[in-house]
Amino acid sequence: MQTIANVSTLVDSNLDAGRGDATAIITTDDQRVSFSQLHSLVCGVASGLSDLGIRREERVLLVLDDTPAFPASFLGAMRIGAVPIAVNFLARPEDFGYFLDDSYAVAAIVDSAFLDKILPQLDSRAGVQLIVANGASEGGASLDQWLSASSREVAPVATHPDDPAFWLYSSGSTGSPKGVVHRHADVAPTFDNYARPILAIKPGDVMFSSTKMYHAYGLGNNLTFPLSAGATSVYLTGRPTPDRLFERVNTHHPDIYFSVPALYNAILASPQFDETDWSSVRLGVSAAEPLPPEIWHRFYDRTGIEILDGLGSTEMLHIFCSNRPGEVRPGTSGQPIDGYQVELRDEQHQVVGPGEAGEMWVRGPSALSGYWHQRERTEAKLVGGWFASGDRYHQDQNGYYVYEGRVDDMMKIGGLWVSPIEIENRLMEHEAVREAAVVTVEIDHFSRVMAAVILNETNQVEDGLVAALQDWCRLTLPHYQYPHVVEFVTDFPRTPTGKIQRFMLRAPS
Repeated sequence: MQTIANVSTLVDSNLDAGRGDATAIITTDDQRVSFSQLHSLVCGVASGLSDLGIRREERVLLVLDDTPAFPASFLGAMRIGAVPIAVNFLARPEDFGYFLDDSYAVAAIVDSAFLDKILPQLDSRAGVQLIVANGASEGGASLDQWLSASSREVAPVATHPDDPAFWLYSSGSTGSPKGVVHRHADVAPTFDNYARPILAIKPGDVMFSSTKMYHAYGLGNNLTFPLSAGATSVYLTGRPTPDRLFERVNTHHPDIYFSVPALYNAILASPQFDETDWSSVRLGVSAAEPLPPEIWHRFYDRTGIEILDGLGSTEMLHIFCSNRPGEVRPGTSGQPIDGYQVELRDEQHQVVGPGEAGEMWVRGPSALSGYWHQRERTEAKLVGGWFASGDRYHQDQNGYYVYEGRVDDMMKIGGLWVSPIEIENRLMEHEAVREAAVVTVEIDHFSRVMAAVILNETNQVEDGLVAALQDWCRLTLPHYQYPHVVEFVTDFPRTPTGKIQRFMLRAPS
């Protein structure tokens, strides 16, 4: 028997609560969209897709930046039972072809700014209908017309909680991107178990995320969390540079600020940081990769704001292990949130002993249904209701989980396993270092530690600096962990969220 479990009803719940005139979205150009207006936009897309003949469970690719077109399309597709697939608009042109073919998408909703990359892919795929957002239609349907029309009310399709609701593509260091299938039932636990009890989001709060909504972290931060709470989302279209982030904070005074370590580090390095009014922000949140304790302390010392570092993944949809307000231990990912279990396991999938490191396995109500078209990987990563995260952790004496790197990033030096994170954090404690990334290199047929280092703007490469950094590491780290090689760089290869791609640092130049 089917029940209304449709994620698109998150908008309806705000109307039912009497918040129709309250602000749901503040756009990049500071236009305000109320919950009633957002409801009309969602129905407009649902109506338009229905008129195009899009049917239940058919896939709709979304190539959209953070504008009102994103929630309208994401929720509008689900309202008629279709399955939206939000993808990274910075992907390579050939990746869009892969997304279309792999998902069997029957339609693509595309920001006009990205048409040059996707039109060639659509030309050879006649069965895919194009809908253009935020600009001229280029021969396809016009989302702008759908959104501006006086739309009819479209009732949400009755869906089962286990029906597929949406996909996200998760890319790894090797192989093709993986289609991560999520159910309608997966969204509520991320709010009920994390956002409401830990972040204490409430109606009227203002939320700002530097991470885009095509990413699982940004999707919760700027779409499902605020809609679940009746809060306001501040959008930023385009690149999240420090000056643009400061402008959003100064203008709209968010209560919660979501970002990633690379951008926390970037804003701290800017002279505009101390000129920015942080007084409205009661919490910072960080995810996508572990937050170095040095960054946490610098941010807290200058603002008095705690950053809650947490661990999440596309597969688990959002954060499942987190620090709590007033109980933060910098340099850790905190503890599991209610409703989720974690275990540390060895290579034989056995639980490790107290104090030992192992791969983190997690079980909880927001886990993916599986990877599309990748049965073997699904069976390897989803075992008995547990998801193998690929992240290596140990627990400290207080029960907090401390990141040691991706399982694939662990280094073996002199027969001993070494975590790159410990070395990186030590290097970042040096006054000359802004950021560091550590990998292994082969020297005389032996594996040795190599550190790529970004210096602070006030520092330059000088004679003796390499030796000084090596000695700095020797003061507190075991002798085999100091970097045998130090290279100074201006930036690292990164994912779209700023996560360092260490495997590319290891690649031969």
